[in-house]
Amino acid sequence: MEPIDVKPRVILVTDGDQIARTALETAATRVGARVISRSAGNPTPLSGAEIGSLIHTALHDPVVVMLDDNGVGGKGRGEAAIEVLMKSRTLRIIGVLAVASNTQHTRGAKVDFSVDCHGHIVDAGVNKHGFRFRSKRKMVYGDTVDILRRYHKPLLIGIGDIGKMKGRDDVNHGCPITTEALKLIIELDPLAPCYHPQ
Repeated sequence: MEPIDVKPRVILVTDGDQIARTALETAATRVGARVISRSAGNPTPLSGAEIGSLIHTALHDPVVVMLDDNGVGGKGRGEAAIEVLMKSRTLRIIGVLAVASNTQHTRGAKVDFSVDCHGHIVDAGVNKHGFRFRSKRKMVYGDTVDILRRYHKPLLIGIGDIGKMKGRDDVNHGCPITTEALKLIIELDPLAPCYHPQ
C-alpha cells in the first residue's frame, strides 16, 4: 500500500500588509483554512525556514502564508522565503495567489487564470484594482511576483490588491474576491478530499 501523503497543504500569497492580513484571515475562515499571521509584514519578517516550521505546527489545513518584498527590486525577503518554501520536501504547495501591484520595473509572472474584482474567473491577468487586462496575455505584475517565473507550480492565480480593489474585497463584505480565489485553489487540488464550504 502506498504511504499516505501527510505533507501540510500550503497556499502562498504575495502580499503582507495589515489589510491583506485581515482579509486573508477572514477569507481563510470562510473556506476552512488557517493563516500564519506571523508571516505578515512589509517586508516579510520571517525566513522561509522559520515559516516552514510554523506551518508544521498549524492546527488547520490548508495553511495560508503571506510573503512580501515591500517594493524591493530583485529578490527581496518575500521572494527569498518563497524560494525556500517552494523547494521544501516536507510541504505541498497547492497554489499561489499572485497579487498585482503598481511596483515599477517588474517582469511579472504568467498565471493560469485570474479572479477579477467582480469575482469572475478570467483568462487574463489583472491589475492592482482587479480589472482584467484587455490583452489575453496572462501576466500579473507585482513586487513579489517575479520569482514565480521559476516556480510555477501547481496553480498560479492572479488577483488584485487583497482586501481592497476599490472596496469590492472589503472585510465588511466578507472579502468575496479573496475567498473565491482561496476556494478555487482548494477545490482544484487533485489530491484533496471533497471540498465542503462552511
